[in-house]
Amino acid sequence: MEELHSRCAGIDIGKKAATVCVRAPGPNPQGRRVKDRVSETVTTWTSMTTQVLALREHLLSEGVTCVVMEATGDYWKPFFYLLEDAGFEMMLVNARHVKNVPGRKSDVNDATWLAQLGAHGLVRSSLVPPPAIRELRDLTRTRTLIGRDQTREFNRLEKLLEGAGIKLSAVASDLSGVSCRKMLMALADGERNPYILADLAHFTMKAKRPALVEALIGRFTEHHAFLVKQHFAMIDQQDHIMADLTARIEVVIEPFRSFRDLICSIPGISTRVADVITAETGADMTPFPTSKHLASWAGVCPGNNESAGVIKSTKTRDGNAYLKAALGIAAMSAARTKDTYLSAKHRRVMSRRGYKKSIVALMHDITTAIWHMANTGEYYNDPGADYFTRLRPERAKSRAIHQLEALGYNVVITQAG
Repeated sequence: MEELHSRCAGIDIGKKAATVCVRAPGPNPQGRRVKDRVSETVTTWTSMTTQVLALREHLLSEGVTCVVMEATGDYWKPFFYLLEDAGFEMMLVNARHVKNVPGRKSDVNDATWLAQLGAHGLVRSSLVPPPAIRELRDLTRTRTLIGRDQTREFNRLEKLLEGAGIKLSAVASDLSGVSCRKMLMALADGERNPYILADLAHFTMKAKRPALVEALIGRFTEHHAFLVKQHFAMIDQQDHIMADLTARIEVVIEPFRSFRDLICSIPGISTRVADVITAETGADMTPFPTSKHLASWAGVCPGNNESAGVIKSTKTRDGNAYLKAALGIAAMSAARTKDTYLSAKHRRVMSRRGYKKSIVALMHDITTAIWHMANTGEYYNDPGADYFTRLRPERAKSRAIHQLEALGYNVVITQAG
């Protein structure tokens, strides 16, 4: 098999150390190089920065041009980030892809096997974004995780209230609202009269006053008051952290602001969702030859597990978890919009396939739109809620006639005008 890289290194990475195999042409006993004769030198290096820098000098002295490593947790990052600055062709490969390549001998260690695969071009590199996008990703992912922690904090608060017999969550849809917070803090400050507490409701919650009075009667004690204050202190702290992260994101996202503004024109995509999409895709569609490649990478297209004409599963792949979650939020928001193509498609697919599959269909459409908009630079042009009617007018007419006849009407169609 032809070698694409005559001098290649494979790195088997662990938390504390890494095994490195340098694969290079080796001389035969007569001093002449033979095509199929190579030398494979295996060494071990710790994961400390000084050792990684020494490894970089070692690879440069050996004339290595390509470095291959598996994506092992986050332990690959110190090696990848320090070695990429030296001009090597870096290949971060999926461990599953490496495992599926046939031909591995049982006595070949991981580093040697990676070097052999990289030398012959049998593995492909994963997408590693540039430093600016990596910084943006760190910020958006941290904000997402803190938001999830805040949701868990509200869930813990709800469990505490259930133990106290306070059924506020049965009346209010969201404990994070202004009215709920005022009532709970008043409870924690010693107020126990349910009528006074119910009068603290604002806006639409005022109409639920009788139900609130019933929900606020319980066995709320000083113990519960102390814990409610602790939960709200934690929630307030998380709010401050997310506000600081959002301010920092606005600074870091400046070079990619035009892309974020572009995709915000799609129904359902808010600024926060657009931040995540920008960070995860890198605002660059170059790594994705078509919109289908982007949809597959995001994990929003049906699986293709078929054998002998029998479809075994159409389950979507995992894809990029942060991007997939953001697209899901955008799809659910788009499904609730009025007079848009996405809401019309949601109703159309949901009637036949159910809610979950309709949301995945919208996620796929949004991903496709993002890919085309990024390549053309054009803002989103909604086809309209009547798109499917205009697409097949005869079918729409037949369906309407059939529905009226099912209700017992005799339908006579005449041409307008």
